[in-house]
Amino acid sequence: MGGGIYLIQDEDRLVEMIEQAYDNEDRLQELLEKYPNLIAGDQIDRATPRQWLLISREMPIPAEDEVNGQWSFEHLFLDQNAIPTLVAVKHTQDDRIRREIVGQMLDYAANVLIYWPIESIITQFESNCRDMGRDPEQVFEEFLGTDAHEDRFWDKVKTNLQAGKLRLVFVSDEISPELRRVVEFLNEQLDPSEVLALEIKQYVSQDGLKTLVPRIIGQTAEAQQKKASATRERRRWDEASFFHEFETRQGYEEAQMARQIQQWVRRHEPAVEVVWGTGDLYGGFLAKLKLKGRKSIALFTVDISGDFVISSSSYATQPPFDSPANWQELRSRFSSIGLSLPADSSETRLPTFPLSTLQDESALQQVLETFEWIVEKIQLGS
Repeated sequence: MGGGIYLIQDEDRLVEMIEQAYDNEDRLQELLEKYPNLIAGDQIDRATPRQWLLISREMPIPAEDEVNGQWSFEHLFLDQNAIPTLVAVKHTQDDRIRREIVGQMLDYAANVLIYWPIESIITQFESNCRDMGRDPEQVFEEFLGTDAHEDRFWDKVKTNLQAGKLRLVFVSDEISPELRRVVEFLNEQLDPSEVLALEIKQYVSQDGLKTLVPRIIGQTAEAQQKKASATRERRRWDEASFFHEFETRQGYEEAQMARQIQQWVRRHEPAVEVVWGTGDLYGGFLAKLKLKGRKSIALFTVDISGDFVISSSSYATQPPFDSPANWQELRSRFSSIGLSLPADSSETRLPTFPLSTLQDESALQQVLETFEWIVEKIQLGS
């Protein structure tokens, strides 16, 4: 340990702060749980700083061998692009940090793809929120905004897990040169995963003032070039930009279909509203049904990718579709035009199909008539 930083306070008083080790590893874990911004999202992506949603501290991972029970790692976060971020925290004095800890983290990443269903992640998030006395829906809205499509976000988390699109972060008060070389090597070689080290130094003044200074390590020029596209998915759409880009990507005919769908929403305002989303790869406009005294319900999304996404899981729990008979009637209506909803209304999968499959005017009309019926049923609650 050595070095320091200097603060100039009132009346030009110079305050010297000396680097000091943390009392223990648990303290550093607590700080990350309480202040996720210490993960330095602005250093990970300077163009679009990463934001963090804490899923759980001591996140359990079920072991294949039930005799050995479960294992866990220190923290699981998600960023705004639904990329799971696994955080391992170790004290400088822990001599396992370079060999055992790196191997353990890679074990976590490999097994998380096999043993970690998205349902367990959602359960852990909701449980962690309740433990902190917070409403999970409120926490989620504070993270992504009130126009965020929660079901689609969790669906994207699942997709990233299946694709091995993870971020592994080793945290310590001091990153050794040996660990730095390992992290830089892994970050250059692993794709689409990202491997980083985070050094968080603590400085303390004589009167007890503390300052924390985070620094991201592992972003070599080669690694940054390879992974540059991984987080550049954020673009705020509006009507003009969306339809211009949609027609460029999907063609005139599909753009006209998308306009017809938006016009259907407008005809049902203010009960139904259009919410513009973000994302160069995903995102577009979401149709939401507003209910007095209740949370709005997502009906469907038209993506910039040309997909039409039915938000069935968001209204499957609402009367009358919480009734098996009414759910089956809804499935039957969509099935008659070749669109399939899950047999189990509790399934989180969002039915998605290319908008081009509705090029027949009658098929598009049937879809819109079905949503007329859905809106009416939910409003009546029967």
